[in-house]
This record gives sequence, structure tokens and C-alpha cells, in this order.
Amino acid sequence: MSLIDPLFSVGFLRKTIWKLWYPFLTRRLHREEVLFLNYAFETEPPLGLPLDPADEPNRACIQLYHHVATQVDLRGKQVLEVSCGHGGGASFLTRTLHPARYTGLDLNPTGIAFCRQRHQVAGLDFVPGDAENLPFPDATFDAVLNVEASHCYPHFERFLAEVARVLKPGGHFLYADFRFNEGLADWEQALAAAPLQLRHTRVINAEVLRGMDRNSSRSQDLLVRHLPKFMHSLGRDFAGIQGSRIYTALQRNDLSYRSYCFGKT
Repeated sequence: MSLIDPLFSVGFLRKTIWKLWYPFLTRRLHREEVLFLNYAFETEPPLGLPLDPADEPNRACIQLYHHVATQVDLRGKQVLEVSCGHGGGASFLTRTLHPARYTGLDLNPTGIAFCRQRHQVAGLDFVPGDAENLPFPDATFDAVLNVEASHCYPHFERFLAEVARVLKPGGHFLYADFRFNEGLADWEQALAAAPLQLRHTRVINAEVLRGMDRNSSRSQDLLVRHLPKFMHSLGRDFAGIQGSRIYTALQRNDLSYRSYCFGKT
């Protein structure tokens, strides 16, 4: 999921903005089969991940999901993805990593309706819900996934507490997101204070930039055809198009994009 302006510091305003923005995007993009709302990932040399022809157009976005999810073995596990967007990552991981059950949750009811219609995959289901108040009992999941969404949450610490609550002992939190430099200290402090143990982390700015380069032309075309002109600047940031504010910030190391694996004892 994508960019939050640092000026949107009030929690209520932040959540209201995203509650309006994501259903708007879903309605605009559903006919184009836009299955991913996250940025992308490409290694050097290229990862060369084998993909079915139907998945190939989304390679760079899929590779970000693959990077995050394969930090542990998900085969036969109960997996939750918080903020699943349009469900492309959930579908790919269910089909290729073979969890016992994969649940995608999102605050956007329009997106959940799209996911349920579009992704008919055995073992995969989608539910509406709030990342800061997960509608599941304690110790339900072996793994919780969150890809490029937590910067939208008004109360990040509450989200982390909810992740720890729904994880089983021995479970894992597989996570990727970014923060601008002015927010790094707060982000790191919240992660350090969470009731989870850091297993490993990695800065992936270079890989995300390569992924943006790969997707930029297609994203620009979608933006021009589906967003009103007054929204093009926001849309360029959201899509990570070359020359956008988010793209330039990555180039200049004015933000840090990281992947993480945490464990619950």
C-alpha cells in the first residue's frame, strides 16, 4: 500500500483519508485488473523468480511479496495478511507457498468485495477489518504478513500489539514498509518496544527503486487514463513513478524502506 504525507499527523484525519482513497482507487481500477497496490522489488542481477504467464505482468510487485513472505516456511501454516489491498499478493502466496489457510484482511470494503470476486483460490479467504482491532481470537495464526501499509495506521503501536496477540507462540511477523527520515526514530522505537523479537531486517531501497523503474511506464499510463488531472501528483507518489516525490526520496536516501522478520516466543 502506499504514501502518507508527513503532514497528516492526526490519527482521525489519516484514517479518514485512506478510507476514502482506497475505495475510490478500487472503483477506478477494477476493470484494469490492478491486483497490487504496493511498490515493487527487483534484485541485481534479477531474481528470475519462475512465474505463470498470468502473473508475469505483476512480476516486480510479486517479487516484493515473495521477498517478505519467504523469510520463513509458510507451508501448512495459518497465515493472516493485514491490509491485503486488491489481493494479488494473497493469491500468489497461497498458490505458490501452500499455507493451510490464508486470510486477507482490509479496511476497504470495496476492495474486499473485489478480492472475493477476483481471487477464487482454494484455502484463501478475505474479510473486512481494522488493522488496529483485528477480529480474531488470541493465538490464531502462525504468521502475520504486512506489506507497505503500516504507515497509513493512526496508532502503529496498537497494530503491533494486535499482531502479537493473534500470533501463536513460535509464530512470525513478516513485514515491509518505509518511513521518511524524520519518522525513523519513532518507527524504530515502536518496533523495539513491541512484544516481538527481531530475527532479521534489511534495507531494500535499491531493490524497490529498481522495481519502480520496471513498473513506471505502466503506472503512468494507468494514472493518466483513470485519475482526474488534479489528482495526478498524488497518484504519481502512490504509484512510485519515476520523478515523483517518493521516488526521489528513495534515490536521495531521505526515507528508508525495510523488510523485517519478527518472532513471538
